[in-house]
Amino acid sequence: MPTPQTTVDPGEIAKFEAMAAEWWDPNGKFKPLHMLNPCRLDYITAQIAGEFDRDLGGKLPFAGLRILDIGCGGGLLSEPMARLGADVVGADAAERNIPVARVHAEQSGLDIDYRHTTAEDLAASGESFDVVLNMEVVEHVASPIDYLRAVHDLLKPGGLHICSTLNRNPKSFMMAIVGAEHVMRWLPKGTHDWSKFITPDELFTLLEEAGLEPVDRKGFVFNPITWSWRLSDRDLSVNYVTASLRPA
Repeated sequence: MPTPQTTVDPGEIAKFEAMAAEWWDPNGKFKPLHMLNPCRLDYITAQIAGEFDRDLGGKLPFAGLRILDIGCGGGLLSEPMARLGADVVGADAAERNIPVARVHAEQSGLDIDYRHTTAEDLAASGESFDVVLNMEVVEHVASPIDYLRAVHDLLKPGGLHICSTLNRNPKSFMMAIVGAEHVMRWLPKGTHDWSKFITPDELFTLLEEAGLEPVDRKGFVFNPITWSWRLSDRDLSVNYVTASLRPA
């Protein structure tokens, strides 16, 4: 079998390799993700529960679902999915993230299949999932359309894809680049490349070209007064999330 073409950008992977050990420090370099995580999880769990008719108030509501967390990092999303009963595979192209994630899952008493691999390699090996979580990854890959085609192939027919990223406009430059990297210093300078940010309309077009059916999009909006995030139906100006399906 020929080696699948990769969309991994080595420069982007090197950035996250350098920060791997800090994944579970809520005041470290991944502080923005720790702050955003409850809002992300609210959206993710609601979408999965709605699509697969699961009761979030029940015990292990995601039991029987196989979920892939692409770009899993230290496991900030993989662990909650496992606690809800899902069979979770966490994949990351940054090799140093995987031992961090494995150790933390073991300490937390969770059985999660963490792998140093790519979406393309998983798809080429015939893996398939009910849900693919693709959070804050698409703006870091070399070819978004090829990457999303691999995501399509990883989904079972009727499967759910949840993808979040950053909009590309002057506000996102001020918030995500100037604010987060230079003023607040939440992230190392150069973590994001504004030219790689993707507008919601562009992402919907890419999803459709990849064979997916977009069904929802919402904004993640930061409130600097309450120091918290919320979901918005209207404000997708900086961070946003989408849901799409692989047609059955």
